[in-house]
Amino acid sequence: MSARFEPIVGRYMHLELFGRAHRVYVEEAGEGTPLLCLHTAGADGRQYRGLMNDARVTRNHRVIAFDMPWHGKSSPPQGWHDEEYQLTSAQYTTMILAVMDALDLDRPIVIGCSIGGRIALHLALEHPERFRAIIGLQAGAHVDPYYDLNFLHRPDVHGGEVAAAIVSGLVGPDAPDKERWETLWHYMQSGPGVFKGDLYFYKVDGDIRARVAEIDTRRCPLFLLSGEYDYSCTPEETLAVANSIAGAEATIMKGLGHFPMSENPGEFLTHLLPVLEKIGGR
Repeated sequence: MSARFEPIVGRYMHLELFGRAHRVYVEEAGEGTPLLCLHTAGADGRQYRGLMNDARVTRNHRVIAFDMPWHGKSSPPQGWHDEEYQLTSAQYTTMILAVMDALDLDRPIVIGCSIGGRIALHLALEHPERFRAIIGLQAGAHVDPYYDLNFLHRPDVHGGEVAAAIVSGLVGPDAPDKERWETLWHYMQSGPGVFKGDLYFYKVDGDIRARVAEIDTRRCPLFLLSGEYDYSCTPEETLAVANSIAGAEATIMKGLGHFPMSENPGEFLTHLLPVLEKIGGR
């Protein structure tokens, strides 16, 4: 069998975040308008492999995905063993803007899923001038806790397998087995306590219900795409967010779940490509 190489190129970037040195892994493919991709809690940038391998996207977009510190190939900072990882909205925002500056991204399109979709709402509200447009996948303003997070980080429980078991029900029923299980494998590989630390932002600190209606889509267009089979960010929650923001556009994607770009990239792209065409640019 002959080797076949994908167009994705990866490299490590050294930058200072929160007063500490970090080594952050970044992948990209394509040329044109920057499309910055934000992964879900407890996972990493591999979730966007479908976008990076699709010429319909990469012919007009420089698709970029980075692994947040503590995730994927991005290690925790020095001294991590003496602290508990816990993501906050302020840290998350600072991190994204710092990566944009380091990569010299001028008004990129941002696409984020789950916690990435939630922080996308924060970015649209607090920094609209920095973005050409924002695409929120499974982007609810809040979520009520529905299971005990302590099971994600216990010495007598395999945190990665529990995390994958929890999110397995969020994958749409039509997802191909290959993509379903690769999505779950990313969760099985999560570092100890990382998924739990991300969910602090998702379930507590990142609640934006009181401010979400202040988003001005005249300054930054906002598109919300959500899978119908998602009980974490339900279709009803997505539509409630869209209805509270003048000018926001929402689509409920039939057959898809909480990880549309990862669990079923082919189907997801039928919804994403029209949005990218509407945003335009290069």
